[in-house]
Amino acid sequence: MPTTKKLHLKILFSILLLSAFFSCDSKKTEQSAPPRNPHEITFISVSDIGGSLGNYRIIKATKDSVFAEKGITAQQSHKAWASAINPEVWKKLVSSVHIVDLDHIKSSPSQQSVDGIDETFQIRTPKKSHIYVNAYADTLHYKQLQQLKEQLDKILPKEYK
Repeated sequence: MPTTKKLHLKILFSILLLSAFFSCDSKKTEQSAPPRNPHEITFISVSDIGGSLGNYRIIKATKDSVFAEKGITAQQSHKAWASAINPEVWKKLVSSVHIVDLDHIKSSPSQQSVDGIDETFQIRTPKKSHIYVNAYADTLHYKQLQQLKEQLDKILPKEYK
């Protein structure tokens, strides 16, 4: 009996060792994606959320599309809009944003607790995601975010401005 137990253990150990050996891949078969520019903007989001009725307006933009939604929670109203954008429009949209300055922008406290509206920006790069709440208090660095909002408003239909 003890020999059979040893034999079963040897077989089990051999199977585990072989499966581990074959699961290791010495060569990578997939081609990795080319390295992306860490200072390239890949996503932008601007939202205004709050107020006594629960107003919201959210705008999201990528290199190839823009999406907007707005509504009032208390009235259960909601509208959404989406459109494709071309590379020239995207370049113009992100031209006002200076990536090196994004780390210096300061957020301010939320205003929602006093029925205020919070303005939130999110700017993503392959390296980092930058999020700002009520950055308009940072008068030194807010200008580029204001220009970004103005560029977005040029793309949107009137009812989402």
